[in-house]
Amino acid sequence: MAYERITYTFPTATEYEFHWEGRYGAKGEKRAPRQKATPEQIKKQNQHMREKKVRHLIMANFSPGDLWCTLKYHRGSRPPLEKVLKDFKRFRENLRRAYRKEGAELKYIYRIEIGKRGGIHIHFLVNRVDELAEKPITTLWERIQDGAGVYYTPIHEDGDYQELAEYITKKPSEEIAGQLELFPEEDREHLIRYSGSRNLIRPEPERKYCGRLTMKKILTQGPQPSSPEYFIDKSTIRQGINRVTGYSYLYYTERRKGGGG
Repeated sequence: MAYERITYTFPTATEYEFHWEGRYGAKGEKRAPRQKATPEQIKKQNQHMREKKVRHLIMANFSPGDLWCTLKYHRGSRPPLEKVLKDFKRFRENLRRAYRKEGAELKYIYRIEIGKRGGIHIHFLVNRVDELAEKPITTLWERIQDGAGVYYTPIHEDGDYQELAEYITKKPSEEIAGQLELFPEEDREHLIRYSGSRNLIRPEPERKYCGRLTMKKILTQGPQPSSPEYFIDKSTIRQGINRVTGYSYLYYTERRKGGGG
């Protein structure tokens, strides 16, 4: 049987996924028995795929030092969602113009979220061009909401932005779900999903099939970097058997030396 290799390439790292039949890849070895996925397993797998998609978006479009922002309304303020959407659209348009004046392109991912007490705020991941981002973000949001809060922090690459991807895609807690019931049904979708700018690079995997000897070499010697410019991040190596499909898998990431990983 051929062995599938799936590759995702990013500016400072490359992710590899291998899938094959059998536990060790030996000739004639069969895959493990498949198991019917439980609803909980399906739910967990779907969430994993959402996190992976967002993590890849971040890796392809953002860098350490870019900004994770929170745009808030005044304490106790409860603006209708329609106003929040209009305010945020106006804010993005103004920020895009500020970037263009500096010859830069604005990229972002955002999520509108409701707090435990029902207040709405906006999480906003944006690319930082020199010192361009902080002042326009604060100025432009406060121009729309005078005196409202703007908070931001530089992002870091630890764990390939996994924690950030988890936060952006997280499901509302039971407490927050109760607050969502206060909104019209057609508004709730805006409060449980993320969105991004149209100019984001959306990574597509490269699929290739390799022979049994290639797979055996990888399993025997361990993952090897594709060139001297890269090293294998041993903390990312994952190997096992997918109980639902019965196929074995191997995941790992190689990083560019000095690439900020």
